[in-house]
Amino acid sequence: LYWAVSGYGLRATRALVALVMAMMVTCFLLVGFGIPMEDPLQEVRSDGAARMVIETPDAELTNAIRDRFSFERSEKAIKVTLDSVVFRSGGQNLTQFGSYVEMISRVVGPLLLALCLLALRSRIKRG
Repeated sequence: LYWAVSGYGLRATRALVALVMAMMVTCFLLVGFGIPMEDPLQEVRSDGAARMVIETPDAELTNAIRDRFSFERSEKAIKVTLDSVVFRSGGQNLTQFGSYVEMISRVVGPLLLALCLLALRSRIKRG
């Protein structure tokens, strides 16, 4: 896998192409299955004396697949994907599947970016 992705640290373009492909797959999965149609609203209620309870329901995706692919959802997916490559949380409410996709992207993205930088470094040292 290390050879296929970055040519043992010698092929920066392979690692860069793999990173772009991984980001595209992440965006597609988030648009299709990870970003809810509407952000869940928080509910604040008083629970007796001086206690307040804030509940946020789980994000759900309920409409048809053909309705999920829109410009706004794609824009949110791109932001979440770019944030996940640099280990930041986008703060976006995601479905459970979307949370898992973001977690995997947080590992794979920086790894591929590091392989690209390693290949560039070895090319500069040889050159």
